[in-house]
Amino acid sequence: MKAALFDMDGTLLHTEHVAIPAFRLTFAELKNRGLYSGDIPSEENFLHQLGNTLDMIWGAILPGSDTKTRLLADKIMLENEIRLIKSGSLFFYPGVKKTLFTLKERGYDIFVTSNGLEQYIDAIINHCDFGHLFTDLYSAGRFQTKSKVDLVAKLLKDYPITKGYMIGDRKSDVKAGNLNKLPTIGCLFGYGGKTELEDATYLVKNFSEITEIIL
Repeated sequence: MKAALFDMDGTLLHTEHVAIPAFRLTFAELKNRGLYSGDIPSEENFLHQLGNTLDMIWGAILPGSDTKTRLLADKIMLENEIRLIKSGSLFFYPGVKKTLFTLKERGYDIFVTSNGLEQYIDAIINHCDFGHLFTDLYSAGRFQTKSKVDLVAKLLKDYPITKGYMIGDRKSDVKAGNLNKLPTIGCLFGYGGKTELEDATYLVKNFSEITEIIL
């Protein structure tokens, strides 16, 4: 079995079109409920957290908050994201659809491996016109994994993959691939940057270049 494992945010999806409006609405709701009184964190700070687990994200932008508040923030954020996704706010990076079709034609199974919530990933795939290309959707929310390393390890245990690649834009994606003995493709167009992706096997500046690596 040949497989291409893709991160979602900053790799397949140009996430800020969904995440930034949802982020603003979530903090507005937390303020309305009296659960947050400080300045709303900058969009740059929030985008820098994309790709991390939810615990890490809220720990960075809601420091000092209790578990109850973070769980509520999860719920509000998810509701806002799904509403935006259903309204047509999905923007994938140029070349995503064509590249995934090419990989399928080359005999690759395609997976999502994301630190996001299961309902969030499902909503994205269900509201795009190439969701049928994915063999399975692996998310931290679905399997309650603590890291991308653990998530990829579970996928490799569940499927008899003999040749695979891990593709993503964050250090956690590269680490997940390297520690699970997969070649890694770092996406420079995402949220991580060259320094964060320095341990990747390959680097690409645009999504379409992936077909030059995965043959």
